[in-house]
Amino acid sequence: QVELVESGGGLVQAGGSLRLSCAASGLTVSKYAMAWFRQVPGKEREFVAGISRSVGSTDYADSLKGRFTISRDNAKNTVYLQMNSLKPEDTAVYYCAAGSTHPITVPAFVLVWGQGTQVTVSS
Repeated sequence: QVELVESGGGLVQAGGSLRLSCAASGLTVSKYAMAWFRQVPGKEREFVAGISRSVGSTDYADSLKGRFTISRDNAKNTVYLQMNSLKPEDTAVYYCAAGSTHPITVPAFVLVWGQGTQVTVSS
């Protein structure tokens, strides 16, 4: 059974940091394009960051470059999203995703979704 399980979300003050984790089972993260998306109620799910299979090239939403970092630990079969200098507008449910094409900037290209983890940034 293929599964992506996110963790690490929570409540943080503006300016703080969080690290999200995405633990995979049933698939090998180094063999898939992996990505993080986020969604707020009433809006479409949007691309946050992606990391390619094998080489691990990274891509970011333009508005998030410099604050967010995606990484991968092949030994733990886990993908991370380090979020720094958080802002209230970063509040959303964050989803881990796996696909075949990097970067997975469009939800339609996602093969597997995690269940999501809530991130709330207070002002």
